[in-house]
Amino acid sequence: MQTTFQHLIHLSWVHTTLALLALGFLSWMAAVLALRLMPRLMRGIIEHTRWRWEDALLKRGIFRWVARIAPVLVMQQGIELVPGLPARVLQLVSNVTEALLTLFLVMALSCTLLAFHDLYRETPRGRQRSIKGIVQLVNIGLFIIAGLLIITLLTGERVGLLLSGLGAMSAVLILIFKDTILGFVAGLQLSANDMLRVGDWIEMPQLNANGNVIDIALHSVKVRNFDKTITTIPSWRLISDSYKNWRGMNETGGRRIKRALFIDATSVRFLPDDKLDQLSHLSLLADYIQTKQQELERRNRALGDAGKTVGNHYRLTNLGTLRAYVLVYLQNHPRIHHTMTCMVRQLDSSPQGIPIELYCFTTTVVWDEYEGIQSDIFDHLFAILPEFGLRLYQQPSGYDMQTGLMHHEVVDRVV
Repeated sequence: MQTTFQHLIHLSWVHTTLALLALGFLSWMAAVLALRLMPRLMRGIIEHTRWRWEDALLKRGIFRWVARIAPVLVMQQGIELVPGLPARVLQLVSNVTEALLTLFLVMALSCTLLAFHDLYRETPRGRQRSIKGIVQLVNIGLFIIAGLLIITLLTGERVGLLLSGLGAMSAVLILIFKDTILGFVAGLQLSANDMLRVGDWIEMPQLNANGNVIDIALHSVKVRNFDKTITTIPSWRLISDSYKNWRGMNETGGRRIKRALFIDATSVRFLPDDKLDQLSHLSLLADYIQTKQQELERRNRALGDAGKTVGNHYRLTNLGTLRAYVLVYLQNHPRIHHTMTCMVRQLDSSPQGIPIELYCFTTTVVWDEYEGIQSDIFDHLFAILPEFGLRLYQQPSGYDMQTGLMHHEVVDRVV
């Protein structure tokens, strides 16, 4: 009798083992079939959409997570058919499978969200406005919810009890998620006010950032500097600190030139008649000199007896004539934007000379083209200065000192 009972017990465990092996095999087959069939099914559903969902979902690995759901479902439904398992084991397996289902579903949703973000970034609007911070925040929310559900499934505690415990730890949670909260608020302000886009050229000297924005995330913004280094800026710093965004320059289509010629004050003088006649042959100055001479003649005649003194005469200066020449030169330059501000002005004189500043805008915002236009303009102006009898100011160099000493020696010998 005892031998028969032991034999029956042995057969029961054999049946249980065989059933578990069969269940494991079915679960494995379900995973293989799901991994092979899921891409084909998704292709049939989304092949008529204009977005390449399949590539994005495959890149993010969503099919692997969905395939993991199939064996868990088989295990969850089939475990109850296995004979000889205790109730506690059945309950434990049920809790674990439900927790795994929750985890895999959340991972699949997270991958879908990331795939949507990848596709959005390829659109014209996505290249300008980043939603990466919002996507990251939603992912964090999904994982928090999934974590709470998994804990309740494994421990059997109510969600409300866990949340009450988290409420007591709110101060600690705020401290832990401080950067996340600040980054989220900063991201909303940056997006709502259109303050920053991917591709914008920004300058933030206090953080050594000077380049193009390549990524806007929840916690940070990445800037590729022009020296090819990358500066990572906390998102909230872009709200609390000031920075320069050059997007407006790109949108207007013109980049400003604001540079000065420093004229040696000792070279400024009135223009004699022969010099005026020489400058009037310059096509850019012909109309200006003719008009000014007529105006000055009228004003000098109006002086009456005072006009007999040369010092009372109104005369043109080489510096003023240079300003008129530079203005006409810029107005006729093909690469200067003629619908934007264009002027030549004299600034306060300084120990470095008299600054004649050019203020205008080029017709391009491309960096190398802009620098070429600016250089060509100043090359021409440096070369034309002697025609006006003007000199640039520069600090005395070794050559100047050597020339002065040689001139002094020659004078001494002559004397």
